[in-house]
Amino acid sequence: MTENACLTSIAEVNRQFDAGLSGLETVKNNFPFLANQYYLSLINWDDPEDPIKKIPNSGEMVKWGSLDPSMEARNTKSPGLQHKYQATALMLISDNCGGFCRFCFRKRLFIKPGDEKIRDLSTDIDYIRSHPEISNVLLSGGDALMIPTSRLSKIVSALFSIKHIKSIRIGTKMPAYNPFRITGDESLQDMIQENSRSGKMLYFMTQFNHPRELTKEAKEAMDLLRLSGASLANQTPILNGVNNDPETLSGLCSNLAEAGNVPYYLFQCRPVAGNRHFTVPVENTYEIYEKAKRNLSGLAKKARYVMSHATGKIEVIGMDSGKVYMKYHQAANPRDIGKMMSFKRNPKALWFDDYL
Repeated sequence: MTENACLTSIAEVNRQFDAGLSGLETVKNNFPFLANQYYLSLINWDDPEDPIKKIPNSGEMVKWGSLDPSMEARNTKSPGLQHKYQATALMLISDNCGGFCRFCFRKRLFIKPGDEKIRDLSTDIDYIRSHPEISNVLLSGGDALMIPTSRLSKIVSALFSIKHIKSIRIGTKMPAYNPFRITGDESLQDMIQENSRSGKMLYFMTQFNHPRELTKEAKEAMDLLRLSGASLANQTPILNGVNNDPETLSGLCSNLAEAGNVPYYLFQCRPVAGNRHFTVPVENTYEIYEKAKRNLSGLAKKARYVMSHATGKIEVIGMDSGKVYMKYHQAANPRDIGKMMSFKRNPKALWFDDYL
């Protein structure tokens, strides 16, 4: 495929794919729509339950959640820069994506573009330089690969010029959503090679949600990233109707590991406005993952099942007939890291707060 135009109109999707979508303008007016030809071509339009076909849905209009459930605003030090965990800084270098995932936890960026992305790179670099406890930086957004490679290269180089920065993670769904962004850009491969050296690690944090996203083109993109010198790790939320069964989740994790992309996090879908129909109860998800792991190799089952709560990353680590067990894998308050917790089982719980 040489053409991969973006589509922002449901009517255009109907024209190009005979999709038969209707009655979605209210949804689109509340939560913007953006997709591309390549990704839409992965959909079986004759299947009403197709796991890739998670484009505007009337379920998004159910009143539930907020636009910032993890309270990222409280950790923002300057526009586009967050510092929640001691060793990690988060830079929002883009407020756009190759397509808008309907379950996005930062959809507020697309509703009010420009409000939160970095405005003054020098201010953020100075902040990171003055905080030697920061050893790694996550470049995200939006999608970090939506900015030109020339600008991305300047950001990466500036960060790696800081002695205490040992690794940079680039958050992107482009290998799944638009692999041609990678395979068609030799300068990106050059940037990776130039910044992959001893003591400085460059990671690409991908988001594959379903095995069917792992196309030949996607695997070619991942191969190029790896062969250029980057390491890959994948994270996905558990989503109702997409990957919330053991077979699909097992297939996703095993195929990722075989492609050199290690499963890193399985996220509980955050209580974000418009996301209610995607949610799966916490205890149900734990059981799904435990069943999926029975068929996985050690590398394929490395992912931790976590909730990105306002207080930290809370890992669900066990369950018996009466209790569910969790611990702080990471925490805003360093004293909470590793803290163990047990709660009475609540089969309806969708988020950590439902246990409190």
